[in-house]
Amino acid sequence: MKMIAISVAVIVLLIGVVVISAMRTGEKAPSAGTPAPGFTLNSQDGKPLRLHDLRGKWVVLYFYPKDFTSGCTKEAHNFQRDLPQYEQKNALILGVSVQDEATHQKFCAKEGLSFRLLADTKYEVSSSYDSLVNLGVAKLSARHTFLIDPAGVVRKSYLNVNAEKHSAEVLADLAQLQQPPG
Repeated sequence: MKMIAISVAVIVLLIGVVVISAMRTGEKAPSAGTPAPGFTLNSQDGKPLRLHDLRGKWVVLYFYPKDFTSGCTKEAHNFQRDLPQYEQKNALILGVSVQDEATHQKFCAKEGLSFRLLADTKYEVSSSYDSLVNLGVAKLSARHTFLIDPAGVVRKSYLNVNAEKHSAEVLADLAQLQQPPG
């Protein structure tokens, strides 16, 4: 009986180590002052979008785990609610997850989202932003956000995102970053 208990404890410990190492993301994420990794991904309308083509605008590049889940829906609704404020600040919202364009299209239609959601089905962009969670049986984008300036430079990285308050936090930081020096 004692041997079984020890074996179970070792198995639980090993599972914990695997889960924790799979969840560790963001250690190599682009930091403030570094160029944002370029990419081309299809949006929910099936059209490719290149980060480089957005030069001249601020970009809120937010990674999220999965369409139609409570936290991701709340975060998307808050970005949608605040979209006019982002537009006033010359900023675009781009959501990225590993789901495909068709799923993003359904999510946008159901939730009334008018900004673009990008399909990272090959995990390349989530990986380049160190925002990929590998759960073994599934890979998901981590809930991270990168605020990219009009020159394509990361100005702020958010690696501990509260979906409820995140849009307001990004708007406040964007306002501060756009303040004239002095």
